[in-house]
Amino acid sequence: MKGEVFISIDVETSGPVPGLYDLLTIGACLTSDPSVSFYRQCKPLLKTADPAAMAATGLQLETLEQEGLPCALVMTQLAEWVASVVGEDTPVFVGFNAPFDWSFVNYAFHRFLGKNPFGFAALDLKSLYLGVMGGTWHGTRMTAVRGTLQPKQQHTHHALDDAVAQAEIFEALRLRLAHQT
Repeated sequence: MKGEVFISIDVETSGPVPGLYDLLTIGACLTSDPSVSFYRQCKPLLKTADPAAMAATGLQLETLEQEGLPCALVMTQLAEWVASVVGEDTPVFVGFNAPFDWSFVNYAFHRFLGKNPFGFAALDLKSLYLGVMGGTWHGTRMTAVRGTLQPKQQHTHHALDDAVAQAEIFEALRLRLAHQT
């Protein structure tokens, strides 16, 4: 049986849905060793932006147009990075509100490479937190989770910083699960 390699991924986008808005930045790291990481900025393709999304990220489409890489290249590099860190094992996409991040990553992988190395599923930290800690769905907001688990990395809306914080949250939840059994 293949092993599993958990990879924390966070994205910053220009709006709420792929295909209508752009994937702007992507950060990824191993949950077991966040220093093994990946970060890229993408050139916007659609150039549509939700003002609230752009305010949250602090990114500027004009700057990314100059400094970002073509999204096709970013996704190729990400696929190569994933392959290099998992070897023969299975990569597992880990995200906080994974449906959001995974939807952009999945869309971009399929649009540019025709396949997603993570397959069709992701591990959602909000759901895992609710299962491990109990409480309410409202109690799975990042501020509540951070207050309970206290990851060292701050949530900054920089994709790699947030991927590292998510990795810390995931490993803290795994540790709690190990102590419950």
